[in-house]
Amino acid sequence: MSQSMKVLYALGLILLFVAGLMLAKYNPWTEQNNANLGYANLGGDFILESSDGPVKLQDFRGQMVLMYFGFTSCPEVCPTALSSMAASMRQLTPSQEAQIQPLFVSVDPERDSLDNLAKYSRYFHPRMLGLTGDIKTLDQLVKNYGAYYSYIPLENSALAYTVDHTSRVYLIGRKGELISTIAHNTSVDDIAALVKQHF
Repeated sequence: MSQSMKVLYALGLILLFVAGLMLAKYNPWTEQNNANLGYANLGGDFILESSDGPVKLQDFRGQMVLMYFGFTSCPEVCPTALSSMAASMRQLTPSQEAQIQPLFVSVDPERDSLDNLAKYSRYFHPRMLGLTGDIKTLDQLVKNYGAYYSYIPLENSALAYTVDHTSRVYLIGRKGELISTIAHNTSVDDIAALVKQHF
């Protein structure tokens, strides 16, 4: 290959590289936009029960909501996620924190009474609401949010069963739209930073 051909070949590679960078930056079908498209198909209003009566997602219009699915007998994952939710809220200014409503939705209504749910939730944050519903309602709710739960029998245990479930925090916007899902092991700083982006 002649010297001039080598130069042209190298220039061609550089142009392809630059074109790739431009497409990655401006292409509307990026991973992030695909994720946002996915969220547009998830979420939605719901009605659940609390110790103080029915609670609707619509009740929190104008606020953001942090929601987590779990159960009070959960040994580690749920307490960790709920602690991180509450701690991230405390990193906000008082006026910002007041604009966030934390929700804990139990997918174990047989064992989690409304009174126990209320006490358990307030342990993590004084304004966290403990909610649940019947199985039909919960099945539809987790489906709407792209989550899941399943009862797993436990032999030789006083608990009789445990619950396998999605462990994510759901960030819901002021109009009730699902903004993002957050893995339960996300750091407190990262959760707070994500929430701050939407003030």
